[in-house]
Amino acid sequence: MTQHNPTLTLNNGVEMPALGLGVYQSSPEETAEAVHTALRTGYRLIDTAAAYFNEQQVGEGIRRSGVNREEVFVTTKLWISDYGYEPALRAFDASLRRLGLDYIDLYLLHWPVPSDLDAAVASYQAAQKLLAEGRARAIGVCNHSPQHLATLVERTEVVPAVNQVELHPYFTQRAVREAGARHGTITQSWSPIGGVNVYATTDAEKARNVLQDPVIRDLAETHGRTAAQIVLRWHLQNGLSPIPKSVHPNRIRENFDVFDFSLSASEMAAIDALDTGVRGGPDPEQVDTEMFPLTVEN
Repeated sequence: MTQHNPTLTLNNGVEMPALGLGVYQSSPEETAEAVHTALRTGYRLIDTAAAYFNEQQVGEGIRRSGVNREEVFVTTKLWISDYGYEPALRAFDASLRRLGLDYIDLYLLHWPVPSDLDAAVASYQAAQKLLAEGRARAIGVCNHSPQHLATLVERTEVVPAVNQVELHPYFTQRAVREAGARHGTITQSWSPIGGVNVYATTDAEKARNVLQDPVIRDLAETHGRTAAQIVLRWHLQNGLSPIPKSVHPNRIRENFDVFDFSLSASEMAAIDALDTGVRGGPDPEQVDTEMFPLTVEN
């Protein structure tokens, strides 16, 4: 297995591995071993969040792996119930305690919450303080539309290093990617192989599995690869940062084995053409504490 994971240079010069392991919906019981397996495989980016309720197990997996902390790029996120300047600082401290770490490599605001923009801005200002203190090496956002990103940039001092959004062949987010490029913000892909289109619907007939798409399956057969490997290669060649989730050791390893082949321009275009413009997850314009009344015990 070729284990050369390229890095992306963030707008403050910090290097971030391009491909990482996501742990959304990974149970606490499975998370530590998934992280351990990923790091032993060669992954160096682990993405979690306070609202995933598995930060502690992420920390356990890192320590169990034996990989030096300085070699692991750890991302976590501020949940919306902790928005506001002082609450954000307290929540960050709580994430550090749960992870068992002294600093975070990338700290993200989980949603834009346009219905309470002042609280979101205050939260990002708290993240700026953490950045200035060196407790976070980089800061950014999740699920921001081009307008959300522009508004935040106007009202704060530090341009987000990363905008993590739903992004897969059925929802390619071209406008978000173009906005990120204008601001110097890396676009990171959650649900990069389109799992959200399966787990987020209760109607099996409406579920659209990217990995079963004929275009993806034909390319997988052509290259002698899995469908997931084809999709992840598409992300990487687009300059994106995919963070596929898995707790299965074989899939974790397969998802990392994508650095020794490439897709042609016509193959990339064929995948681009699968875009439906329809998201599978929540609309960021609508997300607030009423939609998600979840709270994190800090």
